[in-house]
Amino acid sequence: MIEPAAAELLLRSRIREVPDWPEPGVVFRDLAPLLADPLAFASAVDLMAVTIGRGTIDEVVGIEARGFPYAAALAYHLGAGFVTLRKPGKLPGAVHAQEYDLEYGSTALELHQDALGPGRRVVIVDDVLATGGTALAAVDLVERTGADLACFAVILDLVSLGGSARLRERGVTVAALLDA
Repeated sequence: MIEPAAAELLLRSRIREVPDWPEPGVVFRDLAPLLADPLAFASAVDLMAVTIGRGTIDEVVGIEARGFPYAAALAYHLGAGFVTLRKPGKLPGAVHAQEYDLEYGSTALELHQDALGPGRRVVIVDDVLATGGTALAAVDLVERTGADLACFAVILDLVSLGGSARLRERGVTVAALLDA
């Protein structure tokens, strides 16, 4: 693992800003270059693992789709299970569903009803935290199962959009590697 200050510089250098996407006025933060760089990706996962602590989590919940690679790698690193939060219609069997609004639309997330349960210690992972709509939907789904939410972990927190503040108002700990 590289030194945290050097890792932060590396991670920041691998985030591409795409103006006016997916619609005019939105600046999309693309973390695909970070995923494509083996050292940057490993550094992000290592830093999350150090922040959370090995042996403290039963399941890592990844939000579709960009949260999946970080969550799966983190679950492996922590010796925990990996659980997916999916878009509607992608999970077979009985699911919990939660609708929510995005900055530029609305959608829903689903979680298998038997994926988590009381006494299970969980961390939710995504790539970017913006207004918090997706994050709060994920929190609602995890809480519905009776599991204990340790934190919401994210690579980049867009603080000015208020998502982390909304999570903290709900009593959720936010573990962000970077903020902007």
